[in-house]
Amino acid sequence: MGLVATTTSERRSTDDREAETTSLWSALREVMDPEVPVSLVDLGLIYDVRQLDGRVEVDLSFTATACPAMGFIKDDIRERLLAEPGVEEVSIEVVWEPPWTPDRISETGKRQLESFGISL
Repeated sequence: MGLVATTTSERRSTDDREAETTSLWSALREVMDPEVPVSLVDLGLIYDVRQLDGRVEVDLSFTATACPAMGFIKDDIRERLLAEPGVEEVSIEVVWEPPWTPDRISETGKRQLESFGISL
C-alpha cells in the first residue's frame, strides 16, 4: 500500500535529474560571496536548486534585506549556471522564509570564516 511501481525509464529519468542537480550544486559551490571568499553554498544562502529541461530555478536568500551585493551575487549565480551544459535559462527567486541564520553555514564555511578572523 502506498508504493508506486516505476519503469526503468522513469528511474533512469529520476537518476538523471539527481545527477544534474548535483552538478548544479557543485557549480554553485564555485560562486563566492563578494565580501568574503566563501561559497554561497557554504554560507547557506542557496536554499534549493531545481532543473527542468534547460531551465534552472534557484532559491536564494541573503544575510540582510538591504545587502548591497544582491545584484552582483545574482549575476554571478546566473553566469556560472549558464556555463553548465544544457542550462539555457536561470531564474533566481529571493526567499526570506525561513530566515537565514548563521546555523545554515556549513562546517567548511565556518572554518573558512574563522581563517579570515570572523568568529561565529
